[in-house]
Amino acid sequence: MLNETSHSPNSGFNLNWFRLDGRRVVVTGASRGIGRGLALGFAAAGADVVLVARDREALASVADEIRSQHPSLAVETVACDLRDVASVRAAAEEIEREGRVDVLVNNAGMNIRTPALQVTEAEWQAILDTDLRGAFFLAQQFGRGMVERRRGSVINVSSVGGAVALRTGVAYAAAKAGVIQMTKVLAIEWGPYNVRVNGIAPWYFRTPLTQGLLDNPDYRSEVVGRTPLRRVGEIDELVGPAVFLASNAASYVTGHTLFVDGGMTIYGF
Repeated sequence: MLNETSHSPNSGFNLNWFRLDGRRVVVTGASRGIGRGLALGFAAAGADVVLVARDREALASVADEIRSQHPSLAVETVACDLRDVASVRAAAEEIEREGRVDVLVNNAGMNIRTPALQVTEAEWQAILDTDLRGAFFLAQQFGRGMVERRRGSVINVSSVGGAVALRTGVAYAAAKAGVIQMTKVLAIEWGPYNVRVNGIAPWYFRTPLTQGLLDNPDYRSEVVGRTPLRRVGEIDELVGPAVFLASNAASYVTGHTLFVDGGMTIYGF
């Protein structure tokens, strides 16, 4: 049963608002990095989780990790290539055959740090297809059921690069800016049906994709120097914002992108 806490003016605050017991959460890009961390966090909050990514073996490893920590929860894995809309639709249909989706976390993404004058059409297409097009069509697939049930939450993972110009990664910036705008429009369209759409925009976090960059002392020094908290983020620090946006505690929050950035965007946003 869903944890449906009352939000009447006299109900008083309740920590159970942050719990996700009985909810089924789909997390894309769940085989590693931020996606893996978010999936573990949603499970810790009581949610059943569906892990989506291309790498079946890595997904199975994350699923085993969650089952070992939370044996009472349902954990599923579904292979999907977000660059292929047919694969997106097939994955969504497979997931919905097993039950409703209460929360979608569009986390999967990629970046190719090519200077603008050298970006190829293939690079541009791969980034836009993964980071923006795939996210939209997955939201569209699950959004239909959410709108029909008049209940649901979508969380799109964008980036500070979608709001603040960085040195390289023009295709990534374009895609992540699109994610922020997509979040706002979906929130307007689906709000009347009690479906909330929000976003999270991280700055630098320690992940397999960023570790090589952060291992460079000069690069890391530049990143930290632009961050008021004077450090990079740890993946666990994204879990609280994500669980909040998915939970009853955020029942009146929609169309918002939460910048989890150590204060970086203070300077330019």
